Amino acid sequence: MPSLTVNAAFTITFFLALALAVAASPLMMQLGKRLGIVTRAAGRRHHEGDRARLSRLGGGALFISFTGTVLVAQLLDVPRHDAEEPLRLTGLLLGALVIFFTGLLDDRLELKPHWWFAGQLLAAGIAIHHHIFIEGFNNPLTGTQTAAWPFAVTIAISQLWIIGMTNTVNFLDGLDGLSHGVVFIAACVLFLNSAIVLEPPQLSVSLLPLALMGATLGFLVHNFYPARIFAGGGAYLLGYLIACLSIIGGAKMATVLMVMALPILDAIWQMVNRLLTGRSPFRGDRGHAHHRLLDLGFSQRQIVLGYYLFCTGFGTLTLLLESRSFKLVSLVLLTAIVVTGLALLLWLGRERVQGAAGSRSPGNGVKDTSP
Repeated sequence: MPSLTVNAAFTITFFLALALAVAASPLMMQLGKRLGIVTRAAGRRHHEGDRARLSRLGGGALFISFTGTVLVAQLLDVPRHDAEEPLRLTGLLLGALVIFFTGLLDDRLELKPHWWFAGQLLAAGIAIHHHIFIEGFNNPLTGTQTAAWPFAVTIAISQLWIIGMTNTVNFLDGLDGLSHGVVFIAACVLFLNSAIVLEPPQLSVSLLPLALMGATLGFLVHNFYPARIFAGGGAYLLGYLIACLSIIGGAKMATVLMVMALPILDAIWQMVNRLLTGRSPFRGDRGHAHHRLLDLGFSQRQIVLGYYLFCTGFGTLTLLLESRSFKLVSLVLLTAIVVTGLALLLWLGRERVQGAAGSRSPGNGVKDTSP
């Protein structure tokens, strides 16, 4: 168990991040309205939060609270065993700065996809240059790590993971409190894994997801339905941070995959669907699971709390299961459940559209006014 000194460091880290996020969010509300960086109802975004013209500078609150907290945390008396930890922290924060400014420019200027993709590529490159990369996987059947890959493969897989997770969380940011709540759960699992489950524990590394926990929870005070501020480009920052934190201190990608399976598979599903229909995979629409559930009549709170429950359940499972083979079976089962659910949502959506079209056609109680 962590010592009294370590528990004090945990307490300071969490509540400092929480307090900074709670305090910075109202400032970002006012700044967003003053600069005109606010929501507008258009296209796929047309719920009450968009019509209320809320500030989209929530990423500023996340960046201030997370960065400020992790810098203070470096002064706390916590055992540190990794000589490269300062190097990785530097890469994490520099990459976060790039993502933050890319998201800020996107909120202000509505960048074309290739511009913010370039920003993500740069941020991921900075992280990799500072030794935040994936060197191998643990074989779930034998428990041994795969042989070292060629460096080009390491770079490619690390880039794919960081950029993929960055965009997955941004795709998830469609309902009040959804993206920050899911990332809060993922950060909780990473913290518990680093601080308690691992032997020996990675106490200094665990301060990073703990800071993200406080920052996301503090923002949720203002972002949970009905939201008073939106994340905007901060959703990219959320994804970048959780992607890098799953690598730092030893890859915990399987842990994050369990927690984030629903949004990850939903993002892949929609990107493939857009490609098959001749659209850009990065062009937003109302095809995501949370949008489909909203269109089927579920409330924002019901959908968001359902996501929380789903992610928490499988996050808890990954902490409790010690056998890697059991985790693999659970991940396969989870994938099957999510894919089946997405297919069901797609079918229900089509039935709803066909039913609505049928109710408007002649012979269904609706007067035919066509020429």
